[in-house]
Amino acid sequence: MTVRPVAPADVEVVVGLVRELADYEQSLDEALMTPEQLHAALFGESPALFGHVATTGDGDVVGFALWFLSFSTWRGTHGVYLEDLYVSPTQRGTGLGRELLRTLAALCVERGYARLEWSVLDWNTPSIDFYRAAGARPQDGWSVFRLTDRPDDPALTTFARERTTR
Repeated sequence: MTVRPVAPADVEVVVGLVRELADYEQSLDEALMTPEQLHAALFGESPALFGHVATTGDGDVVGFALWFLSFSTWRGTHGVYLEDLYVSPTQRGTGLGRELLRTLAALCVERGYARLEWSVLDWNTPSIDFYRAAGARPQDGWSVFRLTDRPDDPALTTFARERTTR
């Protein structure tokens, strides 16, 4: 098993794994990212998204972690926000998920980043147990909020239009 930075040749497989994750999280209809979008985000002129892949001994990509830099105004330094971590069901229990997470933790330590953070669905007990076993703790008293546009609710666009200064 290997964990390495994502390469352009991995993009199609990673998009497929993102769709697997979305299906698992009962949100496949929301997984709209294209390989072109992911390639541009990871390898464009000024990438703001980064990633790692987990591979089997044969070199097949079976997991990924996509992340970006955050910033803690309280700590005065960057952190890593883990957007998604996923390992194919057939490869779970092999240590690849733990290696992906450890790779990001090591990156934080090496660069002096203060935090490694992510969100997990409340009902996703296998993931919660996995993260707790790694030593992560939920941030009680905090709730995630999101403005987004959906076909049935364009909340982001509606709120943006109400700007009074331009």
